[in-house]
Amino acid sequence: MPRAIWKGAISFGLVHIPVSLVSATSHQGVDFDWLDKRSMDPVGYKRINKTTGKEVTKENIVKGVAYEKGRYVVLSEDEIRSAHPKSTQTIEIIAFVASEQIPLQNIDTPYFLAPDKRGGKVYALLRETLKKTGKVALANVVLHTKQHLAALMPLESALVLVMLRWPAEVRGLDELELGSEVTKPSLAKGELDMAKRLVEDMSADWQPEEYRDSFQEKIMALVEKKAKAGKIEDVESQEGEDERKSADVIDLTELLKRSLAGKPAAKKPAAKKSSKKAS
Repeated sequence: MPRAIWKGAISFGLVHIPVSLVSATSHQGVDFDWLDKRSMDPVGYKRINKTTGKEVTKENIVKGVAYEKGRYVVLSEDEIRSAHPKSTQTIEIIAFVASEQIPLQNIDTPYFLAPDKRGGKVYALLRETLKKTGKVALANVVLHTKQHLAALMPLESALVLVMLRWPAEVRGLDELELGSEVTKPSLAKGELDMAKRLVEDMSADWQPEEYRDSFQEKIMALVEKKAKAGKIEDVESQEGEDERKSADVIDLTELLKRSLAGKPAAKKPAAKKSSKKAS
């Protein structure tokens, strides 16, 4: 099992389900690092003043937000830190919604959730309840000081936490300015029948092993060929790991009963304002 990148608990009502968050994806692309061809040393990015072209030392860099064209508001590290949401190590469920109500364009990054400590039974209970009701759980979660809107979904024998884009980050379809020939098309029955037949003729089962990144395969084959021919250079690199903290959780059965008795109302997510970064 991949290393957990976060540990905490799913929370709804008075119930806490201890879980570990594991990435559901892995980067499979080709990474090209910059190297100095004279010494094979890694080449990094310098902090350059775009007006003078001179390098700027770290202590002379401040953070600013574009307020108007060419005008910035500068914020201190303390001011930025004070705005960070408090990390509670909790995936706080705020409502249950029908799965089809979540637009595809809002879906971002998926993560697997694994039960931790004594949470297996209630983890399974939540999963099966979501399956039977056709619902997904909308939740708030803070990862690395950043607040996320997320959807908790059942997937076979597991639960998946899908990070969602904030509504303010998603453009509306009206920006496409689709004409009436698209929104209210006049299509002949014969055209629809032929298109449907073509789809049926090309239909197949989902077989993920059949789909590969041909560019990656060719590049890695070339890398392997050159490495075997002795065309390989030694480059030193350093990697560090962040320590992860876990949340304390409590027994669940009695809290589940008390939550049902109390019937807490579904919370509505607070409206979020998006702040666009200056390019």
